[in-house]
Amino acid sequence: MAPALTVENGAASTAKKIADRPTALLHRTPWRPPVASSADGIYITLEDGRTVIDAVGGAAVSCIGNGHPVVKQALKDQVDKVSYVYSMQLSNEPAEELAEYLVKSSNGAFSLVGFSSGGSEAMESVIKLSRQYFYDTKQPQRKNFISRNLSFHGNTVGTLSLSGHPARRAPYEAVLNNNVFHHVSPAYAKRFQKPDETEEQYVERLRQELEDKFLELGPDTVIGFVAETVVGATTGCVAAPKGYFKAMKSVCRKYGALFILDEVMSGMGRMGTLHAWESFGDGEAPDMQAVAKGLGGGQSHPLACAAALAVQKVVASENLLENCCTQGAYLGQLLRERLQAPNALAAPYAFDVRGGGSFWAVEFDFAGASVDFKGKQFAMIVQARCLENGLVVMGLTGGANLEGTKGDHIIFAPAYNVTKEQVEKIVDVFVENVEAVLRESLV
Repeated sequence: MAPALTVENGAASTAKKIADRPTALLHRTPWRPPVASSADGIYITLEDGRTVIDAVGGAAVSCIGNGHPVVKQALKDQVDKVSYVYSMQLSNEPAEELAEYLVKSSNGAFSLVGFSSGGSEAMESVIKLSRQYFYDTKQPQRKNFISRNLSFHGNTVGTLSLSGHPARRAPYEAVLNNNVFHHVSPAYAKRFQKPDETEEQYVERLRQELEDKFLELGPDTVIGFVAETVVGATTGCVAAPKGYFKAMKSVCRKYGALFILDEVMSGMGRMGTLHAWESFGDGEAPDMQAVAKGLGGGQSHPLACAAALAVQKVVASENLLENCCTQGAYLGQLLRERLQAPNALAAPYAFDVRGGGSFWAVEFDFAGASVDFKGKQFAMIVQARCLENGLVVMGLTGGANLEGTKGDHIIFAPAYNVTKEQVEKIVDVFVENVEAVLRESLV
């Protein structure tokens, strides 16, 4: 039985008291977030006794929820065997088995796997490994990377240099490496395709822009083109137009560069296929790929690899990719029905509902609207209000223009084993809070 959701009177004031408590932890937010005391599946119990639905899996991480018995048992079993060995000296059984599992899952796309401790480090390793490849093949002049504006590849100095996320880059611009990391336009048709362009013409314009960047830098100086298969936090579940990756890969092949995909957020089942690139018609496999989140972190650590391997076995044995697609489509359907129907309060502002598998976003646009959010961002207000009322979603801003100064989007990434009833509850609570914020803010 799923635990009942509890929403107490005065939840906002209770949350404020918790946030005001002193903390010795260096949080990523300027406030102390509520503390989770326990969790079961997609339900999280907070220290004040409230139970909330995690509709975004942390940050698209908890792909089968908390506390799955198979994963817990795998960890317990591994603790009894080997809890740690140094990977420069010894390998371990879970790491070997997980690597073999991932190579076999790629249908010939990949031959080797390396483990790191998270998404940023995975992408940092991609940067280094791709440079190493050209160093070892006697092409030391290759040093440039091309990625896209409105992208995010990690929080290290290297991966942030690779990223095209204006707000996250801004405090660190002085120390970012802008000499070898370069950017081209995002593949975001809803915002940037011209009114008189067909989809094919838009893709060709982006292909030509990438080729022009190769020629500007010197074709034999480019290491590779890097893209998120489905853009995550920056713009909110934005997929590329049809034929885009095939076109981008063709430029890389023409000039001997690597075609690299970042599937840290969108991969390992999130889009309803194990690898996100498999969910697109052209199915262009990359030369190198980074995954994390839905896989599970590691650094070749036996416990982490044991957990990650157990997660992948659960996804397969419980047929969760199919459930991911079925319930994800239902989530998208309900969001469109409730937010974009002609008589819906949010209809004038719900710019786009998009996604696939268990990876969805709603983008709101208030251009020309008479609203007053008291100097705050709509997405962040809705995220906070949802949490007060029992739902965890991810509100983000700045993905609607190249400067990163406009746009509100909210991401949903529920566990792959989410049920139809849970999807309905997620949408109910979300829409109720969106409408409440709008009623308070419409002038």
